[in-house]
Amino acid sequence: MIRILTTRARRALSTALLAGFTGIAALGTPVAVSAGALDGITDGEASGALRDALTRGAGAAVSRLGKAGGFMNDPEVRIPLPAGLRQGESLMRMMGKGRDLDALLAAMNRAAELAVPKAKTLLTDAVKSMSVEDAKGILTGGDDSVTRFFRAKTETGLTEQFLPAVSTQVSKLGLAQSYDRLAGKGAKFGLVDEESASMDRYVTARALDGLYLMIAREERALRANPLKAGSDLLGKVFGRLR
Repeated sequence: MIRILTTRARRALSTALLAGFTGIAALGTPVAVSAGALDGITDGEASGALRDALTRGAGAAVSRLGKAGGFMNDPEVRIPLPAGLRQGESLMRMMGKGRDLDALLAAMNRAAELAVPKAKTLLTDAVKSMSVEDAKGILTGGDDSVTRFFRAKTETGLTEQFLPAVSTQVSKLGLAQSYDRLAGKGAKFGLVDEESASMDRYVTARALDGLYLMIAREERALRANPLKAGSDLLGKVFGRLR
């Protein structure tokens, strides 16, 4: 939990909030803040604004991806066939395996869409457990500090949660099972990296990449215009600091 701040520390945190989410300080431009505006903002509002911003961004990312077409219809996060299958895709389609490849591609992306909603609780818990050092890192760590915070706090736990959901969707396809057998042999000889040696792990890793990429989108939008986030708390804190 973030401890109670002194007035001076609160002002510093409030100023950092503005600088961190607008990028002003990062460009070396002085931030002009009136003392009266800062005095009207409590420590709870300053820290609450940050927590609210993180929770909203994570929730929006989960909502966008955790629906039908969330992955498949977005080229930036769509999960492609593993490299081993892509290299032989043309030949496999010539041999009549096009439907199998299409079914696998659809199953991979649908598996990711079904797994992503499981992330919401863990992402929210990460925000609730945010420490003082975490907050400092987020406020001063650059344009992707929020995304890095979530990845560091949740990647291991989400991998464990996603794998069973992904496996249920993907492993029942014969092509996925054949891939696992061949990729497993390739991994023994160093021809396939460990992550790509299992279809389940490959899809899980790509699903997490997509989730953190979507969080990064939300982070960029918030930094560009924090007052448009739709939160009274964010509007109060950032509005008085502008």
